[in-house]
Amino acid sequence: MRLLVVPFLFQAVLISAQPQPALTPVHWSTAVEDKGNGDVLLNAIATLQDGWHVYALTLPRNDGPLPTVFTFASSDAYELLGDVQEQEPIEVEDPNFAMLVRYHGHKPVFMQKVRRGSPEAFQVKGSVEYMACNDRMCLPPATVPLVFTVDAVSK
Repeated sequence: MRLLVVPFLFQAVLISAQPQPALTPVHWSTAVEDKGNGDVLLNAIATLQDGWHVYALTLPRNDGPLPTVFTFASSDAYELLGDVQEQEPIEVEDPNFAMLVRYHGHKPVFMQKVRRGSPEAFQVKGSVEYMACNDRMCLPPATVPLVFTVDAVSK
């Protein structure tokens, strides 16, 4: 009987030691809107699995979850106009952090307006750092590169 149990235990250990796929409840994509007069709207779109959320750009306190932060590389091809904007976040008292939090679920869009430096095509490179949580757990903060491709002005 002992000889039969050992192979099964060894197989169970091997299965549990296999690397588990990373939990990725948030996927980021980009879109660009030409607003005319040289202004371009960069849209960073987060697609979240059901039950997951990312935090707003600002939070009421600094001792809880991390807000979503965007950074953009500087370039002569464009000028940032103002700060990143977000859709209206959900605001709730979170018992896990014992504080009021602001977050987005489903498919939030974050927007940054830029002004062209020339009519030529260009790319805006940047990144987003965010923290994703559901009602049971939070994942460590993650940073994802973003690239926005802006077409040349039509003549």
